[in-house]
Amino acid sequence: MYAVDLDEHYEAFIADRMEDPTGDPAFVDWLEYVSALTAAGRRMERVRVQHDPPSDYHRYARWVGGWNVKAGEVIHYTTRDRAAEVGLLPAAGADDWWLLDDARLVVMEFDAAGVLTRMHLVTDDASLARARAHWELALRAVPS
Repeated sequence: MYAVDLDEHYEAFIADRMEDPTGDPAFVDWLEYVSALTAAGRRMERVRVQHDPPSDYHRYARWVGGWNVKAGEVIHYTTRDRAAEVGLLPAAGADDWWLLDDARLVVMEFDAAGVLTRMHLVTDDASLARARAHWELALRAVPS
């Protein structure tokens, strides 16, 4: 799980005062980027593996993710138990990653506190094949 900077927006969500996140210019830039990609026919899709019941952070991420979905992204959700059932966990490891155009892999590494410590680009065939296999498992973990 990611470390969360408990900014005012997140704190407001936790206190049941949902504040529109589109007041953040960086978030608006991201949504415009997603909209432009999907309008051009590109697909942006992710699978989020969450605790059951979801943590406060996961509830927050799902709520904010609604804006991403409106911008054209497809977001699936599954539980850690289901991910383990199909073999995604622990095989995929604890790091987060993005598979870009099936040809590049961005791996994000976190410390024990959940703070992002490193992002790096991976393009070797073995790592890409593993990521593709993990992606297929992730999709199988999504409830139908």
